[in-house]
Amino acid sequence: MTDRHYRKPHRYKKRKPILRKKFLALCFLILIAACAIFYGLFLWKIFWVEKIIVSGEQKTTKEEIESLVSKRLENAVLFFKTKSILAIDRGQIEKDILEAFPGISEVKISKSFFDAISVQITERTAVVLWCENDRCFLLDNQGVIFEPVSETDSETKLSLTMITKLSLGETFALGQTVIAKDELAQILEIKSQLTETVKIAVDNAVVSDGRLDIETAEGWLIRFNLKGDLDWQMTELKLALEKQISPEKRKNLEYIDLRFSRVYYK
Repeated sequence: MTDRHYRKPHRYKKRKPILRKKFLALCFLILIAACAIFYGLFLWKIFWVEKIIVSGEQKTTKEEIESLVSKRLENAVLFFKTKSILAIDRGQIEKDILEAFPGISEVKISKSFFDAISVQITERTAVVLWCENDRCFLLDNQGVIFEPVSETDSETKLSLTMITKLSLGETFALGQTVIAKDELAQILEIKSQLTETVKIAVDNAVVSDGRLDIETAEGWLIRFNLKGDLDWQMTELKLALEKQISPEKRKNLEYIDLRFSRVYYK
């Protein structure tokens, strides 16, 4: 009988790889660093907005703009409230200012240092007085109404060209475009040529569906087709006043109509 020697199985202890321990340690350090960065950028008050610098305002009060902006500074990042300059939505604040203040045409917000933002505004400039449905407004060169004008404000009415829109009960809100920019430019160019070249004073301009009636200071009308050739119409007006309508006839003139292929007057 052959002797057989049996060895007792040797048990090996499982050892955690060193690389795994290092990886977990590295992840822990990265997590701590991320939390520290998050706290520093969004919760550390050194980065919170403390100053609002407003410039460019004339009619709009600085305090009103500052009040609106300050209400938009607080945001939430991962359920934490913050006023960090890094969390500010500049586009939304600019949009809110334009909606709240129709008299402002442009807003530019920039960040200054760590705790201040700069609000640069551009206000609208009135080019005409726009009237319809017994209401009058200041109108800028973009065709936007932005400020109501009272019936007793005679100084404003005298300093601006008046345009009256014939409409059927339409209502408009401040900040709304009520006339196309190109059409407004046409009307202003016609008024400029009438006063400077033809030497006719203009009291009012009435616009309706492509038709423009100019009310002169002499009490008669000039009718234009805004969709037609304005150069031709202006040339024909000059010729009619020089060759067909004498100064004596102008005293009894009711209108000159330039909307067709020939000039009509009465």
